Order: sequence, then structure tokens, then C-alpha cells
Amino acid sequence: MISKNTICLWYNGDALDAATFYAQTFPDSAVNAVNHAPADYPSGKQGDVLTVEFTVMGIPCLGLNGGDAFKHTEAFSFQVATDDQAETDRLWHAIIDNGGEASVCGWCRDKWGLSWQITPRILSAAITNPDPAAAKRAFEAMMQMGKIDVAGIEAALKG
Repeated sequence: MISKNTICLWYNGDALDAATFYAQTFPDSAVNAVNHAPADYPSGKQGDVLTVEFTVMGIPCLGLNGGDAFKHTEAFSFQVATDDQAETDRLWHAIIDNGGEASVCGWCRDKWGLSWQITPRILSAAITNPDPAAAKRAFEAMMQMGKIDVAGIEAALKG
């Protein structure tokens, strides 16, 4: 059963592959249902996987195999709060090593074009630090990073 509020993500025939990857990579994630088209449609045939109901870290999602008409952009991203460098590295590399693409400031994109912010909790705390000088140093350090380096953020905080 679809949740009352569900994020619908558009895919070009590979929603099940994406949902399976997310379920295997992120905690509290699962593929919940695979629904097949009851008839032919513009980008597929009767019996093709039409939608995939899945959960990403507790967030209900629906993958729609709608064809190639729309692409993912950075206007939507999942922001994943990580607890340490090991978790940051594991999730970053899971996405990048599976055909994804690195970006800057903790952002990366999976092979389906969906953007992810792999954000250590220390970074979020650092750039909102009540000491404006410490927050500025941490922010400036982050601006030089691809994958976030926890030790680099900690060093920036200390000055």
C-alpha cells in the first residue's frame, strides 16, 4: 500500500535496479512491491515493471518507469547524515563505484542520475557553529572538498 505522502522518482525502465541497489546499500531500506503494467503504455508493454514501491532510509518512494522524457537534477537530492568517516566513505564509494559520479561538497550522483548528499553530522554542526569564525572556517574547508573529510572539518573548527 502506498503511503499517503510518497516521493515519486522517474526512471527510464530501471526503477527496480535502482530500488534494489538502494535497499542493499542504505539502512532501513527495502523493495516493498513491484507492479507490472496492466496494458501497453508509451514507454513500455503490458507486463513490464511499471512501478516499484520502495523505502530509502525510512522514506517511502515510488519508482516510475516512465521512459526517457524526464531526467533527475540536483534540484532533488537525498541528504544522508553519516556518523563518522567510515560510514561516509562506505556510502560515497557505494554510489560512485556502482557507476555514479563524484561532485563537490559531499554531493554525488548515482548511475540513474539521482543526487545524494553524503553529509557527516559533524559538518552540519560545524557550519552552524555559534562561533562565526569556526563556522566560516568549516564552511570554507567544505567548499574545497569532494567527499567530506571529517578530520579536515574537525581541524577547520579548531582553527
